[in-house]
Amino acid sequence: MNKNKIALMVDSGTDVPMEYRTKYNIYWLPLLINYSDRQYLDGVDLEPSEMYDRLPTEIPKTSLPNHSMVSEMFDRIKADGYEKVLAVTISSGLSGTNNMIRVTAEEYEGLDIFVVDTRNISIGAGLIAIRAAQMINDENMPWDELTEKIMLEVPKAKVFFCLDTLKYLQKGGRIGLVSAMLGMSLSIKPIISCNEDGIYYTAAKAIGRARSIQKVIDLAKEFAMQAEKSELAVMNGCAPEEGMKTRKKAEAVIPNSRVTVTGQIGVAMGIHTGPGLIGIGILQR
Repeated sequence: MNKNKIALMVDSGTDVPMEYRTKYNIYWLPLLINYSDRQYLDGVDLEPSEMYDRLPTEIPKTSLPNHSMVSEMFDRIKADGYEKVLAVTISSGLSGTNNMIRVTAEEYEGLDIFVVDTRNISIGAGLIAIRAAQMINDENMPWDELTEKIMLEVPKAKVFFCLDTLKYLQKGGRIGLVSAMLGMSLSIKPIISCNEDGIYYTAAKAIGRARSIQKVIDLAKEFAMQAEKSELAVMNGCAPEEGMKTRKKAEAVIPNSRVTVTGQIGVAMGIHTGPGLIGIGILQR
């Protein structure tokens, strides 16, 4: 436990890798994955590989953690000896998770709780959470300074990603401002990001798969170079070979940056995007 007795909690939509969750003792609040036959906990009893295998026969639905799940997580944190909780969540514009945690926190007694709306998704939110973990554990940042500085990190994070198809975003009701792309040619691929309100929007368009991935790299580079240095996360959705190639290209063309996270997106993100996602998260430093 860190000397300031501050716990860090994230929802599973942030896609914080197990490596960091273990290193910094990050509390993991899973989103719910609902199939016709049963309900699963994201990243607990359902892994992305199983979800992708089942996707052709059933597209499950996701739902936010309920009040009792959040309250029980706070109970666990308090029992572990912590006095304060920093809760980092995916965008309130894409999920009700942030609001559920905030409402539960307002009613909960015995912990000082601060909830961060990253206005971002997947590793775009996850990079903010990892930065928070470093502030808490590596820098021993006191509570008041932490809650002030972590909010300054929110606009420094961005994620850009492209998809093989928009049908999963459409079916999941998460398509946001990307909806205008639905009537266009299948060869025209949107590069998607989150706007200042945390809603999906089309950041750019490209023709074909290769050009859309290159555009993701170009946009990541443009955002990264607005700062002296940056941290990158290169993620894929059931496309590991393309993900590795994208990492190598990004490392070669984006100066003063380092890839700190790479790998597979989580179950909840994968359900809404389908197989074939390639994305780059950036945190300006």
